[in-house]
Amino acid sequence: MDELEIVHWKRYGHDRLYANLPDGTAAGWADCKTGSITVLRAEYRDSVTVILTQRLSGIVSAPAFAPAQPGRPPLPPLTPADDLASNTPGDALRPQVAAAGASAFARVVAWLLRRPVEGDSWRKGLVGERQVGAELDRLRRHGWRVLHSIPLPRDVDLDHLLIGPGGVFSVNTKNHPGKAVWVGDDAVKVNYGPPEPYVRRSRAEAQRVQRVLERYCGFAVPVEPVLVFVGVTDLKVVATQLMVRVYREREVSALGPLTGVLTADQVEQLYSIARHRQAWRAA
Repeated sequence: MDELEIVHWKRYGHDRLYANLPDGTAAGWADCKTGSITVLRAEYRDSVTVILTQRLSGIVSAPAFAPAQPGRPPLPPLTPADDLASNTPGDALRPQVAAAGASAFARVVAWLLRRPVEGDSWRKGLVGERQVGAELDRLRRHGWRVLHSIPLPRDVDLDHLLIGPGGVFSVNTKNHPGKAVWVGDDAVKVNYGPPEPYVRRSRAEAQRVQRVLERYCGFAVPVEPVLVFVGVTDLKVVATQLMVRVYREREVSALGPLTGVLTADQVEQLYSIARHRQAWRAA
């Protein structure tokens, strides 16, 4: 940790602390307004998280939330059928995987011939969500609440939702084993291929979550989008990409120490809304 130098940076409305290596390369940074920490170099994750958390102590204070407003629509009593807390990572993908159902022999033949197998994308997605879900579940001991496979209208789902003292994070998982990934301001390229709208969709997803939670809770709820890439060999994020947090699967633990955004009561209130299937019917 001694090799990291803390640099205070304020520009363009941002107020940050950077944890830099001796050569000036940023290993991570913290937002002084929200207390959020972003790890840029995975091998320094623990050191970056500890030193920035220490330096943020006393700087970040919990923001003022608007008081609950009358006339908010009530949710019906929570029933076991509507409780999303029992969902496991990848639940929404299991029907597609089962429907594709290629035999082990067919998959081996396709691998030998280097041909895609029906349902491969669903299977990769399921594996990725399980891995990221396991990492997120470890944050529960730090006071975080986690939900997986939240069903949304038009046959889509939210991979994971993280709610805790550091805020609310909508988490989107992308499994690209053995691939190099470049993340730009609005698009992602996998192995230098055509641009994918992952970043733009992650921002839209976070806005969708924010609308749902604020509809029922009565106070402002900042929701941050997160993109997690599983199994990639290289991950590059342009310096100007500040709207979406980008991690490898094992780097999501950097969210654990974040504090100062939500009180314990607000965490429980938001979790009680988010776990209710009926809340997402008009998302």
